[in-house]
Amino acid sequence: MPQDQNFVDVKKLHHSKWTAVTPIERQKHFMVVKVIVPEDGSPIRQVVIEAVLTRQQKTIEWRTLKDRQYWISGWS
Repeated sequence: MPQDQNFVDVKKLHHSKWTAVTPIERQKHFMVVKVIVPEDGSPIRQVVIEAVLTRQQKTIEWRTLKDRQYWISGWS
């Protein structure tokens, strides 16, 4: 795996914890609270992340979590 990518196991995305490299709306720590499963059986593309402090939710493409330029696995 390239050095600039996080390992992301799609089966373990739900409840995984992430730190934004650059704060998003002044929030750094997030948890995946929902994996959006398409009704047509196509692969998972989006997840809902929730800010730990404010509980604000945002839908993102799950593959962006692989990019270490934007996300760090776990809370740091």
